Amino acid sequence: MIVRRGSAADAEALAALREIGPDQLPAYADWLSAHAETHLPFVAETDSTVVGCAWLHVAERVPARGKLDRRYGDIQSVQVREEHRNRGIGTALIAAILAEARARGLTHVTVHSGRRAVDFYLRNGFTHHRQLLLWKP
Repeated sequence: MIVRRGSAADAEALAALREIGPDQLPAYADWLSAHAETHLPFVAETDSTVVGCAWLHVAERVPARGKLDRRYGDIQSVQVREEHRNRGIGTALIAAILAEARARGLTHVTVHSGRRAVDFYLRNGFTHHRQLLLWKP
C-alpha cells in the first residue's frame, strides 16, 4: 500500500469513493481543479488501485497582532473501501495529512467525526476540544 497526494488524474477514483456518478464526473473534475490550492486529496493505493482517500482543507483565519499567517487545516471525507478496512490504511492517510500540515506550518488541524470514528482520531493524536461550538441553520 502506498499513500500519496492525489491529483486531477485521480478524479474518477475519488468520485467513485464519494459515490459521484459518471454523469457528474466532469463537474467534479472541474471542482477539483478549482480547489486545488485549498482542498488537498491524499489517496491510498493497493495494487495500483485507489482504495481510500482523505482530504486536507487548508484555510486561513484573520491575521492577528504578531501573527499574519494563521492557516489551519480541516480533515474531510476520510474513506477506505470496506474490504480494505482494519489494515492501517486510514492511519496512513491521516499520517500523510498531518505531515503535510507540519510542512505547511499550519496552526492546528480539526476533524468533524462521526461517533464510530472518534476513537480512531484519538488514537491518531487528536484530542477533544471543549471550546468548539456549532451552529446549524
